Amino acid sequence: MTSPQKLPDSELEIMMLIWDAEEKVTSDYLMQRLAKAWQKTTVLNFLNRLCERGFLTFHKEGRLNIYEPLVEKEDYLRNESRTFLRKMHRDSLASLVASLYDGRSVSKEDLAELKRFIEEAE
Repeated sequence: MTSPQKLPDSELEIMMLIWDAEEKVTSDYLMQRLAKAWQKTTVLNFLNRLCERGFLTFHKEGRLNIYEPLVEKEDYLRNESRTFLRKMHRDSLASLVASLYDGRSVSKEDLAELKRFIEEAE
């Protein structure tokens, strides 16, 4: 898949729910799980935009629209991470890690995971 466009926060919130769903997704499913108290028409507008942008498709089951992702979560997140790294840290992983660390304590589990990542990359 080609690199998808960046989603506005509201549409990303909806996509995250759809990506993480373990069942068919309807607008009612989303209404029950959204952190914000949006009107149903607002959610339907966001779903329509996501379909137009190529992130979602839908089919009818009776009177319900069933929404499914066309873009994989991992693909979207990988693209966003690469864009962030390029724009904010000039492609420097060291700069990114340093900005995240910034004097905070790092757990042994995080350090072990980073060590494994580095060893696998070598």
